[in-house]
Amino acid sequence: MNHFVIMGVSGCGKSTVADLLAKRLNTAMIEADALHSAANIEKMRRGDPLTDDDRWPWLARVATAMQESETPLIVSCSALRRSYRQCLSDVAQVPIGFIHLHTHRDVIAERMSNRKGHFMPLSLLDSQIELLEPLQDDERGVVVDIDKTIEFVVDEALLFVRKSLSIL
Repeated sequence: MNHFVIMGVSGCGKSTVADLLAKRLNTAMIEADALHSAANIEKMRRGDPLTDDDRWPWLARVATAMQESETPLIVSCSALRRSYRQCLSDVAQVPIGFIHLHTHRDVIAERMSNRKGHFMPLSLLDSQIELLEPLQDDERGVVVDIDKTIEFVVDEALLFVRKSLSIL
């Protein structure tokens, strides 16, 4: 079984892409933000960036959900650092492909400014960008430019999923 993590900084469209991709694949989707502790959500709502100590238990919950799933999952999770992606893989103990949604800061900032009802404020975008470690050549993943139509982004993600499944 394989799982795929839609990753990137806040506001890049992880949840939207994950939901549409899961529907196209007729599989389940997990929103990792729903697995944050109340303390983490409140901290972000106040504009305070999370620390690694805040993130490790959250990442373990996300990975455990992947490990316990009996069906392939599409997971919306920032997975900003290589060590976070490694934690997900180590704990889940199943192959994970990473789909990194990426574009220029200004595009993401505009999207964050226009969304309503999310706990992550625009003021934390720069801290996420600073924390982000791009996928490395030895990580199974793809980078998709999100400064395109949503259909294009989902099609690119779907292409990566299908290629990944055909080589396993």
